Amino acid sequence: MKLISCTEESTNRRKLEIEVDADTFKAAYNKVFAKQTAKLTVPGFRKGKAPKALIEKMYGKEAFYEDAVNEVYPEALDWAIKEAELEYVDDQIELDVSKVDEEGLVFSAVITVKPEVKIEGYKGLKAERPCAHVSDEDVMKDIDAVRDRNARTVVVSDRALENGDIAEFDFEGFVDDTPFEGGKAENYTLTIGSGQFIPGFEDQMVGHNAGEEFDVNVTFPEEYHAEELKGKQAVFKIKLHEIKTRELPELDDDFVKDISEFDTVDEYKADVRAQLEKKAAEKAEDAVGENLTDQLIGLIEAEIPEAMINNRIEDNIRDFAYRLQSQGLKLEDYLMYTGGSIDALRESMKDQSERQVKLRLGLEQIVKLEGIEVSDEELDAEFAKLAEQYQMDVEAIKNAIPADGLKGDLAVENAIKLVRENAEISDCE
Repeated sequence: MKLISCTEESTNRRKLEIEVDADTFKAAYNKVFAKQTAKLTVPGFRKGKAPKALIEKMYGKEAFYEDAVNEVYPEALDWAIKEAELEYVDDQIELDVSKVDEEGLVFSAVITVKPEVKIEGYKGLKAERPCAHVSDEDVMKDIDAVRDRNARTVVVSDRALENGDIAEFDFEGFVDDTPFEGGKAENYTLTIGSGQFIPGFEDQMVGHNAGEEFDVNVTFPEEYHAEELKGKQAVFKIKLHEIKTRELPELDDDFVKDISEFDTVDEYKADVRAQLEKKAAEKAEDAVGENLTDQLIGLIEAEIPEAMINNRIEDNIRDFAYRLQSQGLKLEDYLMYTGGSIDALRESMKDQSERQVKLRLGLEQIVKLEGIEVSDEELDAEFAKLAEQYQMDVEAIKNAIPADGLKGDLAVENAIKLVRENAEISDCE
């Protein structure tokens, strides 16, 4: 095979002219000839047994050239792309055959390639690490959330209904003294102040005692979902059966022993603070990383082919569908439940996908500029890490994940480390 020429058609589009030698094309021709003639019926011969010369005389060699071209061009094009040291990013290829006969094949292919990327100033970026302070209030808020999860519900009999209480009651609604559909329930349970009912309903229940019967007067909102009730005044007949409240456990050593591995409140508080400080520190580091990423993206100069962004969108949709599937939900069902469409989902992912493509291109350019290489030891360590993560044999992981692709990912990670190590990161005051 021979790469005759490689020329620029337009931005990110290259035209390769490729020659396939006679022997290579003859091998492809013979392969498709054998496939097709096995199906042909020639008078006087069994299927697939007619002489080659006779079939070529009957149908002409040209009848088999198109399939022979389709057989040979993918490998020839891949070879030529490597020979030209190009990386193509789109399967939409424009092919044109200029010569095909016994002496071989000459064809051209116009492909979309990765863009040229310029990036400068990626060393010495400045970023401030956000404060990771944890206050006493933060500690108590976290502890109170645990107490709330361990709260017990008790019946209240010595006072009237208050905001935050749980009411069990019957109700029936009337508009113009006429009951309406969906306006009646018995032994309904409602947390007062939750805002589940229309405005004014829960407020008017406050102050009443268990066993009371009373009216609640409300006006349905103009945007209410039931057309026949929009803006209508209504009266709800209420019978309050029971009042309950959630009683939080005391924060004492006994409680701490029940819900943790610690013996005292002070030990538990110290551990909660340590955990919150760790999370705050991780969040601060993530914020630094996002800041540096934003700056890096701003430094990248490239005319990115639309195909690269579209490919990234499709990758993100597949990842999203996989996450849904792990939760027992199909993408089609998710779109149905949310009233969305696949096109709207694609559009929602466009900006994020463009940022991901741009960042990857910039980091790959840093890899080239800095001569970053991944050692065999690093690659083997990553394979071992993935094998442990997915609980698979190392060799199975190596067969599933191409080494070149993984090397590229590791090189990009090393580029990120280089940017961060050379950044000026200050702490908040």
